[in-house]
Amino acid sequence: MLENFEVIAKEVCSKHGVGLYDIKIINTQHGKILCVYITRVNGVSITDCTKVSKELNAILDNNNIIEGSFTLEVSSPGIERPLKFKKHYATAINEWVSLKLDMKNEKNIAQKTTPLHSNSHDGDNSTIFGILKEVNQDYVTIENEGELNHISYGDIKKAKTIYKSINPQIADVTAKKENK
Repeated sequence: MLENFEVIAKEVCSKHGVGLYDIKIINTQHGKILCVYITRVNGVSITDCTKVSKELNAILDNNNIIEGSFTLEVSSPGIERPLKFKKHYATAINEWVSLKLDMKNEKNIAQKTTPLHSNSHDGDNSTIFGILKEVNQDYVTIENEGELNHISYGDIKKAKTIYKSINPQIADVTAKKENK
């Protein structure tokens, strides 16, 4: 169902000079919400969202692509956006990221990297912050407290970009680094 819609959404996005970042359906007590997230190098505007939304709405109204009733929402993935696919990581190079690691592979992670320093205030050693430096087929490279760490995609449970000026944990790490 979403695969067919994704092909259409990519075409519409391309026509309007934006990229398709992600699609998801959220079930709420008031019905389904079809969320379409679009992106562009210097950010998307409300006008971009409106153009894509109008065209997708027209296509959805005239075709039975999504079953049942739903609300269409088109927006940017946000300044702190999830990194679910390799293509998402590639768009976040040189940005601050938060990685929640699968610690059942902690031994493998320790063998492949320098010690990972958790910057989490809640004592969760499985979450690290750093600057995403490289993305390749098998792993990402994160700069964490001056050290480069290669982390396999299989060792990452959850990842997202972090906007450092609104995140005190990142601001603390940045201040320590700049004072060295």
